Amino acid sequence: MRKVLVTGANGQLGRCIADAAHRYPELELFFATRAEFDVDDLDAVSTFFESHIFDVVINTAAYTAVDQAEEEPEKAYHTNHTAVAHLATICKEQRMVLVHFSTDYVFDGNKGMPYTETDPTHPINVYGASKQKGEEAVSASGADAYIFRTSWLYSQYGKNFYTTMLRLAKERKILSITTGERGTPTNANVLAEVSLQIIAEKTLPFDYYHLSNEGEATWFDFAEMIFQEHENNDIHLERTDHFKTKARRPVYSVLSKERIKDVGNVMLPHWKVSLKKLIADQQSAT
Repeated sequence: MRKVLVTGANGQLGRCIADAAHRYPELELFFATRAEFDVDDLDAVSTFFESHIFDVVINTAAYTAVDQAEEEPEKAYHTNHTAVAHLATICKEQRMVLVHFSTDYVFDGNKGMPYTETDPTHPINVYGASKQKGEEAVSASGADAYIFRTSWLYSQYGKNFYTTMLRLAKERKILSITTGERGTPTNANVLAEVSLQIIAEKTLPFDYYHLSNEGEATWFDFAEMIFQEHENNDIHLERTDHFKTKARRPVYSVLSKERIKDVGNVMLPHWKVSLKKLIADQQSAT
């Protein structure tokens, strides 16, 4: 049985991994919250691994506030680069596999077609730049590592586009949603499931991989389907192509999943299928 540490256990991806864990009895998962394992505290991390050894470390801890990162870049870089580099070095020294998650925002969005793993990165905001540095640090460490780039992550947990839409629907009847960006909404439950599957099977070579749902959409498309599936006809959505944010976003950041499908034989559902399933599961649980 492989011992697996999951950091950031209180975050949406950590919680989705916890939900999926029972389907992988060959993995013994240990979940660490920020209070138990603060990835930003480099000394504490070093001390922790002096007495704890794992086969795999799944690092879901990250600085993900895209707009806020423009105002506090030091925090974003510390969590997404410095702390990741430190963790990767320890994984290399102790021969632990590292699973690291990155983002479609390492690309500038100018390609106009799905990005492959070998396309050059060129982030246009602080968040994307900090995640790019984290990727590079993991690669440079020499650790056995999976670097999974994902996009537009959402779930039933935490603060994300999906939960924000449901909250705003209780506060107002008209919502302006941008059509100016195109990407792929990705259900964090799918990301969790596939990540555990890959770790359990131990057949995928260590490398960069794009891992998101299939298909593409604008944020307007995503919002429209959320309310359709919730059968909420009281909300009026207005299209806008100039929604102002502090951080620039890539206008097109769809990720090509051909590598992970070919090499890992991974099946990835369409984003609409995953969204429908999430909503159906939530409704059946209430």
